[in-house]
Amino acid sequence: MLTILRDLLRHDGRFRIAFVFLLFTIILALLSLVSPQDPTKSFMVPTDLPPSAKYPFGTNSRGQDIFWWMAFALRNSLILGLMTALVSRVIAIAVGLTAGYRGGYVDRLLMSINDSFVVMPVLPILILLSFLLQGQLSLITLAVILGLFGWPWDARLIRAQVLSLKERAFTRTAVYSGTPSWRITLQEHLPFVLPIVFATTINNMLWSIGMEVTLSVLGLSNVTKPTIGTTIFWANQHQALVFGVWWWLAAPILIAIILFLGLYLLFTSVNEYIDPRTRLRMLGG
Repeated sequence: MLTILRDLLRHDGRFRIAFVFLLFTIILALLSLVSPQDPTKSFMVPTDLPPSAKYPFGTNSRGQDIFWWMAFALRNSLILGLMTALVSRVIAIAVGLTAGYRGGYVDRLLMSINDSFVVMPVLPILILLSFLLQGQLSLITLAVILGLFGWPWDARLIRAQVLSLKERAFTRTAVYSGTPSWRITLQEHLPFVLPIVFATTINNMLWSIGMEVTLSVLGLSNVTKPTIGTTIFWANQHQALVFGVWWWLAAPILIAIILFLGLYLLFTSVNEYIDPRTRLRMLGG
């Protein structure tokens, strides 16, 4: 792992930019653990102050320090992305490994279910669920729901890799030696698909955080919980731009750009590194 990190830092400028961006977001998220302010309380500081040395991101019309609010918001958004990725990775790995190795009617059944999830309109379904839950869509519930919809594309990638692995000599040797199917998929095939799982995890985090921002801006999530999306929601509710409190909107948008660019550059960099041909070109081989 350290060798991979060293190679990427040395030879890939995109990874270096992603490393700096994501390090900044992680540090800001961790600062929420030592925050002197409670994000659930209002009018703790003077209202509508522009950015300054004392208030780096300024204050909002609710009397909150936007810097510390964004620390909590970023932490919650990252937790949502990681939880969604965890749920969807478990499903994608289970479906991809099983369908690719078993083949036959099992493969056809699982891929039929997979394709059904691919064509489902996720955003309208989430909007309907938000109305049914009366705006009490918690982060954990939202992460689980997004995880249940975020696996089908990645399951197809894993299945395609397993279809290739199934024809290799080491798989046939394991079969002839009497190794159970579950052990072949977990011990022989899973290590080969882990790079794909890691790369798609980053992409899945991007998608889930983007969906949360969309729902929160529309007021369809739990807006009392600090996230990037709820920060924009409250700024819009208080008409921040109309009253000249531009920094209230600028802070979450800037943080979102840094986070999304960091994850995207990390995804593209890692995605090329796991391909042996592009890795050799990257390393000068």
